[in-house]
Amino acid sequence: MIKIIDLYKKFGDKEITRGLNLEIPEGKMTCIIGKSGEGKSVLLKQIIGLMKPDSGQIIFDGQDLAKLNETQMAEIFQKIGYVFQFAALLDSLNVFENVGITLLEEGEDKKSVMSLVKEKLALVNMQDDVVFKYPSELSGGMKKRVGLARTLMTHPKVILYDEPTTGLDPITTRIIHDLMYDMQKQMNITSVVITHDLEIFKYADKVALLNEGKIAYFGDAKDVWESKNPYIYQFIRGLSEGPIQTEVVHTSEKAGM
Repeated sequence: MIKIIDLYKKFGDKEITRGLNLEIPEGKMTCIIGKSGEGKSVLLKQIIGLMKPDSGQIIFDGQDLAKLNETQMAEIFQKIGYVFQFAALLDSLNVFENVGITLLEEGEDKKSVMSLVKEKLALVNMQDDVVFKYPSELSGGMKKRVGLARTLMTHPKVILYDEPTTGLDPITTRIIHDLMYDMQKQMNITSVVITHDLEIFKYADKVALLNEGKIAYFGDAKDVWESKNPYIYQFIRGLSEGPIQTEVVHTSEKAGM
C-alpha cells in the first residue's frame, strides 16, 4: 500500500530520517516503534504529506506523494485518514460539528450529515446521545473515539495513528486497541500506528523499529519477542545500554533496512 524509498529529512543540522526504507503492506496493521525523539511522528507527517521530505520517495497508489502539489494532495487526503495524538477536537464545536466538519464546510445538508455522523459514531461504539456534547464533557477515551469517527467520514483506505493511547488508563487503552483492530479487519483498512505501547503487538501484523533515522527492524508482530535483532531486543525489554551483541539477524528481519 505504501512504499518509502531512501527518505531523508532534516531540520537545520539535525537529521531526522536518513535514507529510510519501508514497505507497509495493504490491509494490515503495521506499528512503528522507537525511542522518544527518533522522529516517528515526523515520519508519519511525511507519509500523509503534511511535511515534504528533503529527498526520497513515498509511493501510495502508484503516486509519489513527495512530488504532488496541493491540489493533487487534496485528493490523497480523501484516501488517508490521520488520528492525532490528543484527538485534536475543536473545543468550540460539539461532537456533531467535529465529526461532520468537512461535509458541513462544503455546505452539505445538516440532516444528511447528522445521519452519517451517527453512523460513524456507532462504528466506534458511541451512542447518539453524545452528538451535542462538547469535548470538555468527554473522557480521554471518548475523545479518541470521536477523533476516529471523524477520520472515518472520508472512507479512507489508510488510517495513520499518532500515539493513539497516550494518557489513557490500561482498560481504555485495551478498548481503543480493540476498536482499531476491528476497524482494520471489518473495513480492510491499512493501519499505521506510531506507539510506545507494547500491548499493540497483540493486534498488529507487522512491527518496524525506527533507530537513528532508519528502520533497524521489520518483522511479524507474532515473532517480535523471540527476535534476536539487538535493537528490538533492547527496546522491548527497556534496556538502557547500547545495542547488545546477539546472534546474527536473519535476512527476513532486515527487510525494510
